[in-house]
Amino acid sequence: MAEGRTAIGTGGSRGIGREVSLRLAALGYDIAIVYVGDENEAAETVKDCEANGIKAKAYVCDVSSFEETKDVVAQIRKDFENPVEALVNNAGITRDGLIAFMKESDWDSVLSVNLKGAFNMIRHTAALFIRNKGGRIVNISSVSGLMGNAGQANYSASKAGIVGLTKATARELAPKGITCNAVAPGFIRTDMTKNITEDSSELLRTIPLGRMGDVSDVASAVVFLLTSPYITGEVLRVDGGIAM
Repeated sequence: MAEGRTAIGTGGSRGIGREVSLRLAALGYDIAIVYVGDENEAAETVKDCEANGIKAKAYVCDVSSFEETKDVVAQIRKDFENPVEALVNNAGITRDGLIAFMKESDWDSVLSVNLKGAFNMIRHTAALFIRNKGGRIVNISSVSGLMGNAGQANYSASKAGIVGLTKATARELAPKGITCNAVAPGFIRTDMTKNITEDSSELLRTIPLGRMGDVSDVASAVVFLLTSPYITGEVLRVDGGIAM
């Protein structure tokens, strides 16, 4: 159990982030959900987390903003009595398009949210972890960042950047007892992949296990890394074998 600890999750109100929030609440973590989007979804996730007898609260924050993330981390520290001991960087967007036609704004927005957003949150929570003499960070990357994916130059670059950020952070913070790992999902059933169907034989042929994954598959990997004190700098694929 994790009584007396607080976890922060970005993109924590739905999809993978929601499942991670619920898993950690069940383990006894207080939950700070950072989101941009549907207020009702966030409120529902908070309510479901609180059903485990823990404290949960949602915060609207654009993770691409250095100042907003600084302020939200400071507010979370004030609102939660228990120390922040875990951070899950899950917030992410897609703006797909062929690189020959990709708008500069689509490149910039994806890198700002997916990669800079993770940096911002790590930057502002690192001092809390160091003060606590320990902490766990898990960043959500993607197999697109490991293999590249046509039509996703911006997304693939942001998720490859997450891998580098994870490894550099792991090396820097290891002497302080802080671990930093990444999970690289493949095709997972979420709102981000709602236009992809398993009826596509071409898609299924790329997945050795022959099916798309569930958010529970990714959440299990995140929880494993958050509870593994001797694993750091690792990238754990949850992709049905696509990138092996």
